[in-house]
Amino acid sequence: MLEQISRNRRASWLLMVVVVAILTALGYAIGLAWTGTNGGGIGFLGLFGIAAISWSLVAFYAGDKMALGVSGARRISHDEEPRLWNVVEEMTIAGGLGKPPDVYVINDPAPNAFATGRDPAHSSIAVTRGLLDKLNRDELQGVVAHEMAHVRNYDIRFATLIGVLVGLIALVADLFLRARWFGLGGRRSGDGNSGAGVLFLVVALVFAIVAPLAARVVQFAISRRRELLADGTAVQLTRNPLGLAGALQKIADDPSRLRAGNRATAHLYIVNPLRKTRDRAGVFDTHPPIGQRIDLLLGMARGQGSARVTTEEDAPAVD
Repeated sequence: MLEQISRNRRASWLLMVVVVAILTALGYAIGLAWTGTNGGGIGFLGLFGIAAISWSLVAFYAGDKMALGVSGARRISHDEEPRLWNVVEEMTIAGGLGKPPDVYVINDPAPNAFATGRDPAHSSIAVTRGLLDKLNRDELQGVVAHEMAHVRNYDIRFATLIGVLVGLIALVADLFLRARWFGLGGRRSGDGNSGAGVLFLVVALVFAIVAPLAARVVQFAISRRRELLADGTAVQLTRNPLGLAGALQKIADDPSRLRAGNRATAHLYIVNPLRKTRDRAGVFDTHPPIGQRIDLLLGMARGQGSARVTTEEDAPAVD
C-alpha cells in the first residue's frame, strides 16, 4: 500500500508539471499561428503558463468541490442516511483511516458512486440515490470499500487532478480549433511571409488535436489499472468478494442513465456512467470490462473455500 501511495503522490505532481508544459507549448504554438510572430508566441506562452500553474493549484485544492458540484452531490449527515454512514464508518476503521470521508448523495436513480479529494483527511464519497435504493447492505459495503480504497491509496488526488487538468487541455484546444474554423484571429493570406504563417497554423492545429488525445489515453490506461487494484483492496477490507460482485452486476444491469455523468468526471465513478463496458475494453474506455471485474471477484470468493459471505438470494447472477 505504501508503494501505491508513493506512486500516486509522484504521479500527481508529475501530472501537474506535464500539464503546465503541454499548455505552455500549446500556448506558444497558438501564439505563432494567431499572430505570425515569435513575440506573439512567447506572449501566449507566458499567458498560458501562468494560467496553467494557477489552474493546477485550483485543481489541487478545489478540484474535489468542482467534481461534487457538477455532479449535483449534496452533503448529508448521519441522521439523514444512518445505514450509509454506518457502512462508511466501518470501512474507515477497516482501512485504518483517521477520520471518515465526507458523505454526499446524488439525487439520481442510476446506481453509481465515486470518491474524490486530495488526501484521506480531505476526502469525500458520493453515492447516488439509486445505489442506496437498489443495493443490499453487503453490496453497499463493497462499493464503499472500493471507494475507500481509492481514498486510502491517494487515487482520489490523481483522478481528481486528471479530470480538471486534462479537461482544461481539451477545452483550450477546442476553443482554438473553433476559433480557426470561424476564421477568427491569425494572419491573413495577404500578409507578409504567409508561408511561415501557414506553417505555424499547421503546427498549432496538429498540437491542438494531439495534445488532448494523448492526455486522454494516459487517463484511460491509468484509470483501468487503479479500478482493479481498488477492487482487490475492497475485498481485503470487507472479506466479502460477493458483495462487490453483486453491486457491479446490479449497476451494469440497471437501465437508468446517470444524468450528472459527463466526460470530465466519468473516470471517477466505480462504473463508467457513459459506457458500461462488459466484455472488452477499448483504447478510450476508462474502466476494465465489468465482466472481467466480476469474474475476478468470483474467483476470489471461490478461493475462500466454502465461506458463506452472503445469502444465496443475494449472490450475483452472472450470465
